[in-house]
Amino acid sequence: MKKLILSAAIILGSLSIHATTTEAEPVKIAVNVQDEYKEVAPDAVPAVVKTALETAYPGAKLVKAYTNEKKEYKLEISVGDQKATVYSDVNGNWLKI
Repeated sequence: MKKLILSAAIILGSLSIHATTTEAEPVKIAVNVQDEYKEVAPDAVPAVVKTALETAYPGAKLVKAYTNEKKEYKLEISVGDQKATVYSDVNGNWLKI
């Protein structure tokens, strides 16, 4: 008798588990688009950007320069023994330091 009641309880319990519905929450997907920078010669950097670089970082040496389609410049510079990467637009305004 105990086995009959226990098996009936297990069967009813398993049927109720399958009867429940779960609601899937919508998933938000975030995509970061990274602009591609292409390497250019340091001589190809506009004079305005070079002047802004010399004003902001006296004695800085321009190691490498990159540009993207928006005419934003990624400049790898070295000041003494330290290296840094700074970002500028075509007018010499700093975007990221």
